[in-house]
Amino acid sequence: MAPTHLSLPDLDQVRRRLDAAQTPALLMLVAQATGDTSLLRPEWRPDPLALPFSGLPEEVDRAIREHALSVLESLADQGGSMPARPTREVLRGIAEWITGPLEEDEVSLLDGVLVMDDEDPDAPDWDYRELAGERPVRVAIIGAGISGLLGALRMKQAGVPFVIFERAEDLGGTWYQNTYPDCRIDVPSHIYTYSFVPSDWPSYFCRQEAILHYLQEFAKAEGLVEHIRFGTEVVSAQWDAEEAAWQMRLRDQAGERVESFTAVASAVGQLNRPAIPDIPGRETFAGPAFHSAEWDHGVDLTDRRVVVIGTGASALQFAPAVADAAAHVTVLQRTPPWLQPTPELRRDIGADERWLLSELPTYRGWYRFSIFLPKLRGNLEAATVDPDYPPTERAVSAANDALRETLTTYLTDQMVDRPDLVGAVVPAYPPASKRIVRDDGTWIRFLSRDDVDLVSDPIERIVPEGVVLRDGRLIEADVLLWGTGFKASEFLMPMSVVGEDGRDLHSQWDGDAAAYMGVAIPGFPNFFTLFGPNTSVLVHANLVYFIERQVRYFTESIRLLLETGATSLCLREEIFEEHQRELVAANAQRAWGWSSVSSWYKNAHGRSPIMWPLSTADFWRGTRVVDPAHYVLRHDHPIHHTKEQA
Repeated sequence: MAPTHLSLPDLDQVRRRLDAAQTPALLMLVAQATGDTSLLRPEWRPDPLALPFSGLPEEVDRAIREHALSVLESLADQGGSMPARPTREVLRGIAEWITGPLEEDEVSLLDGVLVMDDEDPDAPDWDYRELAGERPVRVAIIGAGISGLLGALRMKQAGVPFVIFERAEDLGGTWYQNTYPDCRIDVPSHIYTYSFVPSDWPSYFCRQEAILHYLQEFAKAEGLVEHIRFGTEVVSAQWDAEEAAWQMRLRDQAGERVESFTAVASAVGQLNRPAIPDIPGRETFAGPAFHSAEWDHGVDLTDRRVVVIGTGASALQFAPAVADAAAHVTVLQRTPPWLQPTPELRRDIGADERWLLSELPTYRGWYRFSIFLPKLRGNLEAATVDPDYPPTERAVSAANDALRETLTTYLTDQMVDRPDLVGAVVPAYPPASKRIVRDDGTWIRFLSRDDVDLVSDPIERIVPEGVVLRDGRLIEADVLLWGTGFKASEFLMPMSVVGEDGRDLHSQWDGDAAAYMGVAIPGFPNFFTLFGPNTSVLVHANLVYFIERQVRYFTESIRLLLETGATSLCLREEIFEEHQRELVAANAQRAWGWSSVSSWYKNAHGRSPIMWPLSTADFWRGTRVVDPAHYVLRHDHPIHHTKEQA
């Protein structure tokens, strides 16, 4: 049984490192310890955009730290302890200090977000052997990235036999595949973790190798590695109605074979297939050419003329690093990105702050909570179209225009000495129409270098010597680097998936992928997608939180299958259609759905199979329980499996 109270932290140790404490998390900890939210004074309220930092003057932070520590010392002198978790009333008071008034569902959502030491609130509270008896069940998970590994852990915790199929030679998904210079996350490190598995992150926005190490250590610690078949591609999955099982065709070095599984969870993600534009002459280039996700570390860029094609999130990371070695870099852009000011983007976390985060689990819990809290609602308002504004390709609402002004000022303030760059760097489309990229000033400094050129003219063709622009100019190049993103909307490709009555998933989608809560698809029994359609976020929520919710829904679906004795469960068409109508309508009213600017957020149909347009609370409600009424449960199929088991 979990303890109801905890000892106070070693306050002598805290005092030695007090200057490193972030005051929002520290005040939240004190409010939990005392049960007194009046300590959260209005004048001490942090800037939500600065969290986990306060954004307050340093002298104010110093006063807050001293006051908070004195309260804890007084409590310790009285021999006090602290509650292991805050009451709902205290939690609400802490949260509303930042957000303002909250709905009851939002408070319930946040109660799940706040995870303290040794807590794992979504761990299955059921056991496969108790529910299934002698019934053989076997689950296939496709992909050993961040969502696949979590799905595997939940199966292991519930005792469900499972296998993970991973096409690559190691786990990690996108963090194994992408190794380009300065590759890093663009969300704060402490919310790019499983909520129940903290890490001693070295920097506020960690690099690729740190994230990969985190996932590798997680898989080892949880005993998942032995369940992974590396170098194994899932060629196809076909539903066998007679057997009530998925027949999966697998390919590895030994050849192809077919194995049978009760259920399948595809965790291949969205950013796993590089997108390279079909530019005439692409194959004629005489020098090395490669995509950022397929970085060739054997190519020496020293003193080379490098052309970077694309200005997406990856290019903004690797291009400045490339310039430090190359003789000259030319960046060819179609549209410039909006940049979000993030001064700490490349900053390491100091030793004292790392100690506080490592040794004080309650402080760490509030630190993570403080980062998530403003993302609960985020700035969805600024991405929402106001038909009375009226919306234009400058801005879709007054709030969107205000965001534009803020982001424009951030850009132009850096180009006082380079006014020639302004026209090419400040986007002409509404903010939130495309991905907003985090920046600490590196990008404009890079573009301002004498050995860097930014070109916005369209590409006509590629020739052996370089790139020819539409106006006839030749940009000579020794190396071409593609920073052109991924085929994000081509979910599950190139794998073939055939469900009930021979329906082909890709034909059913017709380039317009869709799933209920990103997880379940009508006509495809016992088949689930993790980090599936419409589960990416831009101006609110958090990706890993969404992944945890989807995995919870998948896990509870397996539970429903077992405890009802059903051999298959399949989402009802009407449930899917109602959900899809809501998403399509909402996406059309967001900047990314309304603007005509080209973006990987939209597919060839002009719709977004990528973005979640509703509130974070809506996603929480939709994944909280698996409603049996949403599914057709069948009990009339036998189940047979190959002798090979997980």
